[in-house]
Formats: sequence, structure tokens, C-alpha cells
Amino acid sequence: MTALVKNIIGAKQSPAAAPNPAGQKASDESAAPNAAIKFLTVDAESAGQRLDNFLFRHLKGVPKTHVYRIIRSGEVRINKGRVQAETRIEAGDVLRLPPIRISARAEEGAAPPAPAREFPVLLEDDAVLAIDKPAGVAVHGGSGVSFGVIEQLRTARPGAKFLELVHRLDRETSGILLVAKKRSALVALQDQFRERETGKTYLALVEGDWPANRKVLDAPLAKYLLPDGSGAGAGERRVRVVAKDHPDAMRAVTLVRVLARLTLPGDAAPVSLLAVTIKTGRTHQIRVHLASAGHPIAGDDKYGESDRQRALQKLGLKRMFLHAWRLQFNHPASGERVALQAGLPPELNMLMPPAALEAMAQHPTPTAHD
Repeated sequence: MTALVKNIIGAKQSPAAAPNPAGQKASDESAAPNAAIKFLTVDAESAGQRLDNFLFRHLKGVPKTHVYRIIRSGEVRINKGRVQAETRIEAGDVLRLPPIRISARAEEGAAPPAPAREFPVLLEDDAVLAIDKPAGVAVHGGSGVSFGVIEQLRTARPGAKFLELVHRLDRETSGILLVAKKRSALVALQDQFRERETGKTYLALVEGDWPANRKVLDAPLAKYLLPDGSGAGAGERRVRVVAKDHPDAMRAVTLVRVLARLTLPGDAAPVSLLAVTIKTGRTHQIRVHLASAGHPIAGDDKYGESDRQRALQKLGLKRMFLHAWRLQFNHPASGERVALQAGLPPELNMLMPPAALEAMAQHPTPTAHD
């Protein structure tokens, strides 16, 4: 077990620290070397974070269950007061952290750290990192997923003081993903996403001939869980179009432009290549809007037809054809408008005829507030 805090990022160790009490280490427990109560002062870059997220990032190797345990027990305190996991820390707060003792059994059963991995970089400076995420990689660990892009980046960059996701992409979606390298950048960029000041355009290949005059999809969405007895996906989260007066309705607006009409090599069924711009960022928004319009995304195993997905796999499409193609935002430090583009990955590009590739090249970049 490594020391509780070597050089905790985003916090400074106060000079006062109680000595490690002798004789309190149980035979089946391992304590951090020189484990002692730690007092940490929160700096400005860490302000605004949830307490649990702050501890997860900096108590590396400590199981999340143990972190929550020491919070609930009152061993973690802020400015001498008891706190909750969701408490937001502020600059100047003094955190009290107890000695961390983990049973050997818990250490052995702890999940291994995420393997280090770098991803293709589209832009990087002191404030922001933009990468081209491949399909099949989750953006973060979670239910059934041990790790994702952000955990792998943190392992690959142990000296990075701050790395946080600005937004999310579905696991099956490839393309542009923003990571903030400063707390101030994270707040500024997330404000832009929330206020719809960014420009987000995706490439989607859908089944059938998309009607040229159908350019705006304005249909509320709501999340739900697949009921028991619905097969392997029972209990899985899904999204559907609902009425405006539905209690869980969230407004969702998607703009669609047809770039090309084509057929895939070896297939007679028509498909349409679309440039899709989202004005809201709801879960599965593009997938559900297009499927509800009768044109599911090719390769979508959640909202498409299973027989068709198997046929597409035989044709060479082994993933969902949805790619985060272009992104515009105001740089959080300079304020300048930034326009990024990530080309189609090889497994999708190979399926496109020259005419479709030419249509992509000629598609105008949206203006700042399109």
C-alpha cells in the first residue's frame, strides 16, 4: 500500500499532522507507511468538486467502498465539521483525513489500476486536451466497466495535476472528446455545453432514404429501464420519445442534413449519410431521434433491428456508424473560437464511396452559434 498522500494534487498538506498511534495496526490490516491523520488545504483549482470525487482521484489504490466508509463514519472532516460524500469543497477548506488501513483481503480483491493509454490528440495546451476516441472504449468506468478513457489517461500521465471529462460520448461512438486540464477550464467549458454555446456535429449512416425536407427533429425524450423478461438487456437503461406532458420528458432538438445517398458494398438496401447537429445533449439523443423517425443508425444494437445488424456485420460494418465529427467552442483561457474536426476512422471510411467522402469535405463548418 502506498503512502496515503505523497504529493496530493490540488491540495497542500498543513504542517499539523498527528503522529501514527503505536500498536493500533491489526494483524490482518496494512497501513500506509507513516500513516497518520492528514490535514489538507484545498486550492482554487480543486474548488467546486464533490468530496468523494476529490478523494477518489487522490487516494489512488484505495477502494471506493473504503472511501465512502471513512466519510460516513465522520473520520473525514472539513473545517472540523462532519460532511457528506456530495459536499462541495471550496478553496481554503481544511480537510482532515484519517490514517488509511485496508485489510490485506480487501487489497488483494481490489480492482487493478487502469492500463495506461494515450489517444490520438487533436488539440492540447495548458487548459484543454481534445482526443479522437475510438469506438468500443467507454469514457469512464462504471456499471460493468472497470475503466475508461479518463482512467487510462490518468495512469498514462501520473504527473498531470488535473484531468476531468468535459462531456461524454457513448461507448460505441467514436470521435472528438474534450478533457479539461484545469478546474477553471472544466467549469468554463461545461457552462458552454449547458448554455448551448458549442457546435456539435456528428456523422451518422442511417437505414433507408432520409427525406430531404426533414431537417429538424424536436421530440422530448425520457429514460426508462427494460423490464424483466426482456432478454439479456433486462434492467438496462434505454431512452424513448415521449409526449411533451410526460413527467420525465426532456426537450431534445436535433438538426439533420443529408450528405449522400448510397449503398454499402455487396448490399442493395439504401442508406443515407447524415450530418447531425445536436442543440441539446440528451442521453442517446441522436440514436433515438433517428430510430423513432424510422431510420435507425446502421449497426446500432440497441435501437436498430437485430437481423439487420447481423447482415451489416457480414458486410464489414462491425460497429455503430456514429462519429463525433466536428466540435466548436470558445477556448476557456483565450476566449478564441476553436473548431476541431476528427476524420472518419478507417473501419468507417473504407465503406464510403468517393462521392460520400467528397460531400463530407464540402459540408460547411457551422458558425459560432448555428
